[in-house]
Amino acid sequence: MKWAILFLVILGAALFAFTRMVAAPNQLDYLNAVWPGDSGVERVGDGITFSEKTGLKLDIWAKPDGTAKKPVIIFFYGGGWANGERTHYGFAGKAFATKDFIAVLPDYRKVPTVRFPAFVEDGAEAVKWVRDNISRYGGDPARITLSGHSAGAHIAMMLTLDQHYLSDLGVDPKIIRATVGLSGPYDFLPLDSKRSINAMSQWPRLEETQPIHFARADAPPIMVVTSTRDDTVKPRNAILLSEKLHSLGAYVDFRVYADLNHEEVVMGLSKPFRGKAPVLDTAAAFLKEHSQP
Repeated sequence: MKWAILFLVILGAALFAFTRMVAAPNQLDYLNAVWPGDSGVERVGDGITFSEKTGLKLDIWAKPDGTAKKPVIIFFYGGGWANGERTHYGFAGKAFATKDFIAVLPDYRKVPTVRFPAFVEDGAEAVKWVRDNISRYGGDPARITLSGHSAGAHIAMMLTLDQHYLSDLGVDPKIIRATVGLSGPYDFLPLDSKRSINAMSQWPRLEETQPIHFARADAPPIMVVTSTRDDTVKPRNAILLSEKLHSLGAYVDFRVYADLNHEEVVMGLSKPFRGKAPVLDTAAAFLKEHSQP
């Protein structure tokens, strides 16, 4: 009985710590240490350099079952374009790997070292590397999908809608088969937060920092996810982007989760919090369906 009580105390402390850590991404790797999470998956690529220009690295998570040509998800983490590291989001890589994806978690450069559009350009470099190399890890380069949370969702959506980032690198933008944006900023002019001002204000044409500006009828299938208690990235971002895509005739799936805040949406990917909302199941099913060859 004593050990059972001690275990519950430790578990409760760990879960409480996690709710704080999502808001402080530099501590998220603690979650991966105290809660082993999903079993049966491995980090099959650890700190692989994907850009010789910047030295940025990525991790790859997979279920090593010998299956080849699995769908691929590139997941961009959040942090206000200023914080975060790929190693803090192993729980997201593990989660999608359990759904038979090859999950790629790249880093990107941050404010104040860089400003827009450098972090989007880094994302494009990651997509190019995946196209050229993911088959060696069991992934199908013809089934590449994107996702991200918060600032990472902004990067994923910019790569999906503004085609020049990929085409500038000699990558066909149609390589992106589908995208899921979790709690992302897509229509946030005028800039009214310190993070968005720091990241975007130096660009001379502010409309070009906004994913909604590039909404188009021939966009790949997109799922836009928000939540009713998100006070960090207002739900209006997801609502307006969904409405714009729908009005143009693009395929869009809008999801809103009741009573979740900004952090709890990405927390829903992790094993101990999946009961709060079907974030993982819904996102994985959407991406798998729309990445079919």
